[in-house]
Amino acid sequence: MVRFKNRYFVMEVFLDPKKDLGTDDPIIITHLNVSKAIKESILANFGECGLGSSIGSFQVKYVNPITKVCIIRTSRDEYQKVWAAMTMVRDIGNCPVVFNLLDLSGSIRACKDAALKCDERKFDIYKNEAGPRVTAEISQMMQNFLEKIKTLEL
Repeated sequence: MVRFKNRYFVMEVFLDPKKDLGTDDPIIITHLNVSKAIKESILANFGECGLGSSIGSFQVKYVNPITKVCIIRTSRDEYQKVWAAMTMVRDIGNCPVVFNLLDLSGSIRACKDAALKCDERKFDIYKNEAGPRVTAEISQMMQNFLEKIKTLEL
């Protein structure tokens, strides 16, 4: 019996800070937003056949809306197509974005470690920049996300 081989991306989502959204509410990055944007990009750039071949194994495993780090799983055969589609995503929810690849791995364990390090580093930077605006609620939410990433299935 042959084991199903996957590739895992640790991606960072950069939002355009110069974008005037017309409201004070920033865009919130969620599993649904990221998944929808990547699937639309695959459809636009590779057609229905490309989307159909990559959709079976595609899954957004983890998204942290504070640090904007996400883990995406796809099959080993389709990872280059998904990676190309991610680089061509230009907006999520009418907000310009750019995806930055932080790590590409064949195991979820290696991606968890890379994402955990990146999350902790980015949250430290966020705390330094935000200063007193970081509430206990935000710190607790970040701790919940760090616990969630540690419990991703191996």
